[in-house]
Amino acid sequence: MRNPDNPLPRSGGWACEDWDLVLGDGPVIATAIHDGHAVRESLQPWLAIDEDERRREEDPLTGLLTVVGDVRFQARASRFQADLNRPREKAFSTDPADTWGLRVWRDDLPDAERERSLAEHDRFYALMRELIDALLDRWGTLLLIDIHSYNHRRDGADADPAPPRGNPDIELGVTTLDPRRWGRVATRFADTLRANPIAGRTPDVRENVRFPTGGYFPEWVYATWGERVCTISPEYKKTYMDEWTAQADIAAIEDMRDSLRNAVDAVRGEFGTCR
Repeated sequence: MRNPDNPLPRSGGWACEDWDLVLGDGPVIATAIHDGHAVRESLQPWLAIDEDERRREEDPLTGLLTVVGDVRFQARASRFQADLNRPREKAFSTDPADTWGLRVWRDDLPDAERERSLAEHDRFYALMRELIDALLDRWGTLLLIDIHSYNHRRDGADADPAPPRGNPDIELGVTTLDPRRWGRVATRFADTLRANPIAGRTPDVRENVRFPTGGYFPEWVYATWGERVCTISPEYKKTYMDEWTAQADIAAIEDMRDSLRNAVDAVRGEFGTCR
């Protein structure tokens, strides 16, 4: 991470052990804050779940979709090391109630390891504050695409998937989007996604179905900058991969990428008018 006392460059990027950040010149930020799978070496002895269990609750391959952004953020570290979409007090939890009933960490985990993870959470939010401030100074308004995925086969590899009625192919989280300012953008964005087939069929695209309260990161962005940042959080059902074997459908992912790029391009003209 660069020295926070230095201004952000207008292009380029940097990486650290926890994330990659690529800076381009434009008003669209794309993030994949749950894409990562890595766990730091000092923390690994305290894990109470195996890699397969952990990966099922992460958002693998969502980082590939951040190519739609001018500015791209992709987490390297697992959400279990530090969940960047939760408030600080929940970012590293040893309570299974916070992790879908999974016991992720051993009971004897040292406090020092917990504090290292919380420091990672602090660094992310300090970075995002600096980054978004700088981009707003340059562009006036921003589009934030906060990319996630979700499981729909939690009952097992051979069990029926969750019913489509409550599980759209793409859920658009727009819980913080001001409909008076950005409602037209959200509608055009959704309509463009529907118009682009994925794996040969028209995707079911709906808003705020599975996650009606949204996530902490979009809430924080709205609380900090209000309507100056339009946040849309696409949640992709994991039909693009097998949740239980981790085998991916490359063609479907390419369709998802192209569809998302088209949706961004369809609304791009609404942003960056103040320079």
